[in-house]
Amino acid sequence: MRQFTAVVNPTAGGSTGAATLLGVARLLREAGAELETEYSHSLAHAEDLARAAGKNGRVVLAVGGDGITGRVGGALSGTDAVFGLVPAGRGNDFARALGLPTDPAGLARVLLHHEPSRVDTIEVSSAVHDRRVVLGSVYAGVDALANRHANHARLLRGTASYYAGGLRAVTTWRPARYRVTVDGEEHPHTGYTVVAANSGHYGSGRLIAPDARLDDGLLDVVMIREAPRRLFFALMNELRSGTHVHRPEVRVLRGREIRIEADRPVPYGADGEVEAVLPVTARVLPGALRVLR
Repeated sequence: MRQFTAVVNPTAGGSTGAATLLGVARLLREAGAELETEYSHSLAHAEDLARAAGKNGRVVLAVGGDGITGRVGGALSGTDAVFGLVPAGRGNDFARALGLPTDPAGLARVLLHHEPSRVDTIEVSSAVHDRRVVLGSVYAGVDALANRHANHARLLRGTASYYAGGLRAVTTWRPARYRVTVDGEEHPHTGYTVVAANSGHYGSGRLIAPDARLDDGLLDVVMIREAPRRLFFALMNELRSGTHVHRPEVRVLRGREIRIEADRPVPYGADGEVEAVLPVTARVLPGALRVLR
């Protein structure tokens, strides 16, 4: 029977990750599994807890949103440790990409009985981070600004906070001039954003890269060009289904290493956390993480 260590973000989703864990924890223990719970004081602390549990051969569960999911999964990338998820945040986009059940019983079955499979991760390098590993995507532009607004929203949660953050960001955004280098080939781009996606989902369920796969050894690079604001709002609605990729203002490339630069300090983010400003390099790490899904 598996032994689990749950690394909990106690403030996930504006409430408590611990409350979300309770139903799953009861089912795991009733099945005979051992479960211990560790509460993180910060994302860096969550990484330390995950590494320690993984080295002891335990299945490491990230309990919270995409922030702690990315940090725990990133800490285990490149190791033999097994990673699991108990989604309890605002966005839960990586859990969507994995196709995890949302009910406690279904999630407990995955954690108890499914065999781990390998998925890709992303190595991120910049002036701020010499090397950090994330799971979902790296995004640079108006979406990173919207994400920052959403993270600071006090009265709204989930999709509503991301939508309100998006409206606020778009009204003040000036198209940036980017230089995007995909596997050594440069692609000039002027517009709203550049996204290097391992997972197709970001921004609380928006399908930014509908053809992205977690295990294909490639990143999907989505670039949204300069367009009238009214058209960008239409694109935002189309992100729910992924149909935006058929518009001429959207270009999609694929590659293993992506360098994103801009003519001004454009913010970038990863896994629900806004990190710093460009430039940034994202490189895929094929099959680097063993995950239960």
